[in-house]
Amino acid sequence: MLRLTEVKLPLAHAEGEIRTAILKRLGIADDELIGHIVFKRGVDARKPHAILFTYTLDVTVRDEAAILARLKNDPHLRKGEVKPAGTDGGAKRQLPQSAGSASNVSLPHITITPDTSYHFVAHAPQNLSSRPIVIGMGPAGLFAGLILAQMGFRPLILERGKAVRERTKDTFGLWRQGVLNPESNVQFGEGGAGTFSDGKLYSQIKDPRYLGRKVLDEFVKAGAPEEILYVSHPHIGTFRLVGMVEKMRETIQSLGGEIRFGSRVDDIEITDGPNDIKHVTGVVLANGEHITTNHLVLAVGHSARDTFEMIHKRGIYIEAKPFSIGFRIEHPQSMIDLARYGKNAGNPLLGAADYKLVHHASNGRSVYSFCMCPGGTVVAATSEPGRVVTNGMSQYSRNERNANSGIVVGITPDQDYPGDPLAGMEFQRRWESRAYELGGNNYQAPGQLVGDFLAGKASTAFGSVQPSYTPGVHLCDLSTALPDYAIAAIREALPAFAKQIKGFDLADAVLTGVETRTSSPIRIKRNKDDLQSINTKGLYPTGEGAGYAGGILSAAVDGIEVAEAVALSMIRAKNQG
Repeated sequence: MLRLTEVKLPLAHAEGEIRTAILKRLGIADDELIGHIVFKRGVDARKPHAILFTYTLDVTVRDEAAILARLKNDPHLRKGEVKPAGTDGGAKRQLPQSAGSASNVSLPHITITPDTSYHFVAHAPQNLSSRPIVIGMGPAGLFAGLILAQMGFRPLILERGKAVRERTKDTFGLWRQGVLNPESNVQFGEGGAGTFSDGKLYSQIKDPRYLGRKVLDEFVKAGAPEEILYVSHPHIGTFRLVGMVEKMRETIQSLGGEIRFGSRVDDIEITDGPNDIKHVTGVVLANGEHITTNHLVLAVGHSARDTFEMIHKRGIYIEAKPFSIGFRIEHPQSMIDLARYGKNAGNPLLGAADYKLVHHASNGRSVYSFCMCPGGTVVAATSEPGRVVTNGMSQYSRNERNANSGIVVGITPDQDYPGDPLAGMEFQRRWESRAYELGGNNYQAPGQLVGDFLAGKASTAFGSVQPSYTPGVHLCDLSTALPDYAIAAIREALPAFAKQIKGFDLADAVLTGVETRTSSPIRIKRNKDDLQSINTKGLYPTGEGAGYAGGILSAAVDGIEVAEAVALSMIRAKNQG
């Protein structure tokens, strides 16, 4: 099978034009083309008046060898990548060109289609004396548990929060009534923080084994639309994620896995070994129960602050890492559509438009859009009493009236929270508590109109843009909601962004504070070869909370890799025992 990348066709092309483009590119007759499938489809919107679909196609032909021989001198034949499918170093994945990216390529590239199927690295031997434990059931923990179960290791998954539907009720309790459940909310519970998000399923991680494809395949099996397999920026949305997570849980259980909700791990049992290397021997739950294990996957997410404190106290090596802080901004989605798509705004083939923006401010700070949610809402995402945190969410339809995105500023340990590995966590808490005060001490979020923010004056009334955050937005002056350097950088960035997205500095657009949990404030450092903690054998940090992922897809991929490492370690241990 051959892979053609960068096949560009007009937005309104007919289905048959894809076949025509293949025949023309390969120089073959119609009867030589057996068929094709769309591997990826992207949108090139650099010219809003002439938007293109950009395809990556897998093509089946009658005489592949003859075509490759005839095209051997074609400069667009990626000769170094033409290797038999399934071999090490197979053809690189050529992602479709995303909107706004540059390319001088005029003809599609041709390679051999790589093997993107998933291959298990091991299968559990008979009579294992112990079972692996996974702490947390966000994307990393869910996929670590799923892969371990599929390999026959019968994992035990411990989730401090509730099953996803019960968790949804608790989350709505904060959004609609201002009542927070610290153990069941946007951050904690089955599905993790990604459940209450846009459900974005794309990432910029290097993925030579196509583990991301395994993630998407499992999501489709669990009920996701098949289009996530080929659109360049797939998403699912909260309501669909709920049902999918339930089906994946059922799969794990059917394969011998066990899942316990309301099971917070308060301690990790560790013994000291030679050369200052510790060894995991088990966990202690909040109810006092001890469970033994020598293989512990830590997939707790970026907001498990009590767990971070516990592992630091236990001497497990952690270090502070960079993250970002800022506000959520809301515009009319129709304005974003018009700015991005011009006369094609509203075309159902395109859906709601998104954007990705970066500005390097004069004070040395980088400001960028984060987790942009087309046609979505701003949501309350705190997990601790007396604090306000914002995030963004969209349903699959993306049909709400506002677009929202985080506008965040990068910060670093050395410059902004030096000294202690947990200093970034305390930095987050400080500004979340300040947001709670500015919002009125009742989980309303502090907000300000963009025009007033740029002018440095408090807002007193909403204009044409009505905020979507519940329990509500309390208008104020946001100048004390973040450090001075962040305020200055954002004030400089908004007019700069307006040069890329017309109207981005709309006076009536709404800023809502604060966005602090863009990623984990710590990294639980691990070895590159076996993915275990650098000073605690048997502990496998994974996902966003461990500092090794940034989103649903990358966290799920990391969970797969950790599950594989656990499986191989357990087999080695049995063989040596």
